[in-house]
Amino acid sequence: MPDIFGVIADATRRDILQVLLERVQRDAEISVSEIVGQLEISQPTVSKHLKVLREAELVTVREEGQHRYYSLNAEPLEMIEDFVIPFLSADFDTEVTVEYLSESGERIPGPGDQDAFSNLDEEVLPEEAAAAAERMGRAAARAENRVKELVARFRLRE
Repeated sequence: MPDIFGVIADATRRDILQVLLERVQRDAEISVSEIVGQLEISQPTVSKHLKVLREAELVTVREEGQHRYYSLNAEPLEMIEDFVIPFLSADFDTEVTVEYLSESGERIPGPGDQDAFSNLDEEVLPEEAAAAAERMGRAAARAENRVKELVARFRLRE
């Protein structure tokens, strides 16, 4: 597989990827002639760049007679995302404050409060509930990381 960074370094290939992304949002493929028309560049140039994108597995092609229809495969771009996100989110700090409220809206003690678990001899949660809470905590941590990534992307666009 070619170096993904080298593949997207070319402005024309990035333009082609942008056209393909617009089609993904409409759940449609695009022909070479349509790409030529949109970008106003020659058919041989578009074909040359599509070949590079195919070799990098960034596009898929479906042949129908003499026509070829292309669609985006963004999966290889995840490698770039994995590389770039730590740089974009290095100074991103977040603080989450959690309050536990009763059904009537009154504040009740939670796990971070001093008196919340004063009697540790009692089982706080059944084993199944504790395991479920742990899974939820992991899912929340993954969601927090994803939000950080998205915020970093929006910062990049600004």
